[in-house]
Amino acid sequence: MNKHQAGVDTSRRGFLGAAAAVTTVTLAPGVILHRLAVAEPQSKPGSEAVTDEVRWGMLIDSAKCAEGCDACVTACNRENGLDLQEQPEGEDTGKWDRQVAKWIRIVKVKDNLTGHVSRLPMMCQHCEHPPCVDVCPTGASFKRADGIVMVDRHTCIGCRYCMMACPYKARSFIHEVVDTRLTRVPRGKGCVESCNLCVHRRDKGTASTACADACATQGGRAILFGDLKDPEGPLRKALATLPSRQIREDLALNTGVRYAGV
Repeated sequence: MNKHQAGVDTSRRGFLGAAAAVTTVTLAPGVILHRLAVAEPQSKPGSEAVTDEVRWGMLIDSAKCAEGCDACVTACNRENGLDLQEQPEGEDTGKWDRQVAKWIRIVKVKDNLTGHVSRLPMMCQHCEHPPCVDVCPTGASFKRADGIVMVDRHTCIGCRYCMMACPYKARSFIHEVVDTRLTRVPRGKGCVESCNLCVHRRDKGTASTACADACATQGGRAILFGDLKDPEGPLRKALATLPSRQIREDLALNTGVRYAGV
């Protein structure tokens, strides 16, 4: 055996030794059973089914949402490829502004009694009982087991019933051909889309969202993302100490996004 063959043989034995173990059992004289035990592969993020053991959500403290800050909007656009949208040549600017996809926007709410104005980052509220899912005729609007409300662009027919049903005006319709997009965020003309809590991050095991990260580093740390079901998690602990509410509590949708300081 030459040196090259010896090297290959040694490497092969090492590989087999790491991947499997051989057990020899003598059943009777002259009868030997060889059992090969193959090592089980390690699971990778995104390879396991989504379960209802978690429910993803947010707490947004409007008191920390600073005037003039749009770090969360900018981060969301960059993360999901919305910053790649280009106004068609000759398109009216006002019309474009109304139609361009926005997954998160800043709205202002004024208390008529006190005059206090709150700034609220508004996105899909990821309701436990989402009206958008109820009215969708094809099942394109759906809620995952972990509470994330999404749109399947492959079955969306662009009827926009979900947009009419959403009390938060959180969904956008894609009017123009999407020439440039990110691989991780499929987008296409004729489909409805909205915030999905950075689902591509969830499925890879990343702990936060783009908007929460940006708010923590560039804003006022107003957005806290986490598991609503984890009693020891930072989100549940914050909700236990900071008075908060749902937007449109009267609808009893049990939203996954809560607001403090409103």
